[in-house]
Amino acid sequence: MQTGRVAQAPGSEFSTRAAAEAYVGKVCFKQGPPALIGAELEWLTAQGEPSASAPRPRLTVIADALGPYAPQSISPDSPAHPLPGGSRVTIEPGGQIELSSAPFGTAAELCERLRTDTVRLRELLASHGIHTFSASADPARDPQRLLQLPRYRAMERTFAGIGPFGALMMCNTAATQVSVDAGVDAADITARMTALYAMGPALLAAFACSPTLSGAPPGDWASQRMRAWLRLDHLRTRPPVHHWSDPVAGYARWALDVPLLCIRPTTPDGDAADNPAVADWSAPPGATFADWLCGALDEEIGRRPDHTDLDYHLTTVFPQVRASGHLEVRYLDAQPGDTWTVPVHAIDALVSSPAVVAEATALAQSTADLWSEAARYGLADLEIRATAVALLELATAHAATPAAAAELAAAVERCRQGLAPTADSTGTGA
Repeated sequence: MQTGRVAQAPGSEFSTRAAAEAYVGKVCFKQGPPALIGAELEWLTAQGEPSASAPRPRLTVIADALGPYAPQSISPDSPAHPLPGGSRVTIEPGGQIELSSAPFGTAAELCERLRTDTVRLRELLASHGIHTFSASADPARDPQRLLQLPRYRAMERTFAGIGPFGALMMCNTAATQVSVDAGVDAADITARMTALYAMGPALLAAFACSPTLSGAPPGDWASQRMRAWLRLDHLRTRPPVHHWSDPVAGYARWALDVPLLCIRPTTPDGDAADNPAVADWSAPPGATFADWLCGALDEEIGRRPDHTDLDYHLTTVFPQVRASGHLEVRYLDAQPGDTWTVPVHAIDALVSSPAVVAEATALAQSTADLWSEAARYGLADLEIRATAVALLELATAHAATPAAAAELAAAVERCRQGLAPTADSTGTGA
């Protein structure tokens, strides 16, 4: 029987919104005993002088420097091998370089492997006159997008209608991200997700170190990087977590209602694919994935989404804690020099057992919603400072190794004095 409806793409799995929500819950929250930890480190890059004001390197030079480790986004024929410690290299739109670790069973092994890969990465880049520098917000250069991929063209176009913070976020910021397992079951996932959000403002303040961001509107902020994220797109970056009794179901509902950032084109077989030859991936303005799913975009797009489209959509949501099978903590500034190990050890300790998770959540409750205050004032806000100190003291008490405990104890004293992380003597991160 002819219905007049647009046919769904081959392989489509979503006959209803409920089916799509169930799929999100399954792929975004993998259940199992928490055992692994990973991290992503980002650095701004410069060509020539190891200075924040030096020009951005050309992507062709970065690709030549990285050789077989270059990501295919800048070198399509590259094998994109992991570095010796297991980390993979990616490039952000403004030429920021990122190491994404493999998952490890302990934070100590994670940090050891990442240190090895960090040294190797700097050697490779230095061989072509490229320097990394430890800054979570570019203090001297206006935003400039180097990565010319359709995804980022669509992102830039979407965010341009909001204000300057889209370009600033894409091109002029860098972060330290820590990833941990979601949890053993639904109750454990709820507890861990709740804790990571509740601790967020205090830990954001504890590690805030981006007071200057070139191109940002006037204003004094401890974390200009987080300011950019908070001002970017509330529907995409600030889910109503405090209203969720069930984070798995809440996250799934929220993700489907986030506006589409881009639409990947289809191959001749009808499958969605990353096809950079198609320049325009723009989505209908304001349309959500749920709109696409229910048929409201049949005329504009001409097909219904399948699971590959939903998988891709999930990479375009940017909450403070993103569910990607595991839980990605995304609210930490890139740290000076090699002090990125401190927040890694902090997160590791604070989710080390259900009892610690519960205690951390209780300690953080009074500041759990103070995201803007934490980004603006950092440790100058005395209530947030007190929470940060209490959380880092708890982390110190439950650190996995004496070396981690020593790093965390030093962070406690720094925060107690209201001091931001300090840069190394060169500011290069070398």
